[in-house]
Amino acid sequence: MRIVFMGTPDLAATVLEKLVEKEYEVVLCVTQPDKPVGRKMILTAPPAKEMAQKYDIPVWQPGSLRTPEALEYLTTFAPDLIITAAYGKILPQSMLDLPKYGAINVHGSLLPKYRGAAPVQWAILNLDEKTGVTIMKMDAGMDTGDILTQREVVINERMHTPELMDELARVGADLLVETLPDYLSGKITSIPQNNDEATVSPPINKEQGKIRWNTPARAVSAQVRALSQWPGASAMWKDARLKIYDAGTEDRGRELLENYRKEKGDAVPGTVIAAKKGVLAVMCADEPLFLYELQPSSGKRMKAIDCAHNFEVGRRMEDEP
Repeated sequence: MRIVFMGTPDLAATVLEKLVEKEYEVVLCVTQPDKPVGRKMILTAPPAKEMAQKYDIPVWQPGSLRTPEALEYLTTFAPDLIITAAYGKILPQSMLDLPKYGAINVHGSLLPKYRGAAPVQWAILNLDEKTGVTIMKMDAGMDTGDILTQREVVINERMHTPELMDELARVGADLLVETLPDYLSGKITSIPQNNDEATVSPPINKEQGKIRWNTPARAVSAQVRALSQWPGASAMWKDARLKIYDAGTEDRGRELLENYRKEKGDAVPGTVIAAKKGVLAVMCADEPLFLYELQPSSGKRMKAIDCAHNFEVGRRMEDEP
């Protein structure tokens, strides 16, 4: 069984390693080109490439799959099966038709929900209580192929995107190797997706990181947790951008708000209602949001307990323009 694996981020690396551990013959790893990362723009290999190199698997990083040369090169590896996991590009039909057993994908949602590029972020943004992994047959559409197997994963309300991705990677890798024997032997009957129930998860953009304090606190907390890795959630404090990396709601928020109202009156969204003894809380549309980790535009990333004293109670954090 000659397998060509296609994937890019940490999730893909986890799946690839599981295939190697189970002694599947991965003859090629196809991944995205190296990209500049960080302020110094250091050219960095994707995690799937690093994992492939760890096991001496050949790596191919094409700029495009939609060329005759790309198809010709892939053909030289004579794949029996293509497996993808968060590769980042849609495969042309000519490549899907190449292997004897077609192509299957490890997708980080319970399809047909959250087809597309960012299913994990959108599951958190939408305050979903669960998501999961789908092993699906691939077609030329965007995550539209028939379902082979699925497994649910609970979303803890304190989970950030990297944590949920790690859990989905582990579950997805296990589910894939459990599914493969029955799939290859023809024992699994695939199930077409219900297109009427389909939703999409488009790529995240920088604008989505801008906090709007007149929204519910749980929604802002979800925004912070979903986007903490990129692009980061942010607001304005004293005319400078403030990045917020971790935040959440707490039962004591109501008591803090009552105390603030007794002393200063009503608190409009964005008002700092507590900033002492390691507590930093900002009013949202319905209740306070507790800030746990943040970074001023000219400073380092720090815990709120270490910098709460720098914020003035009664002063408003502005929405980022």
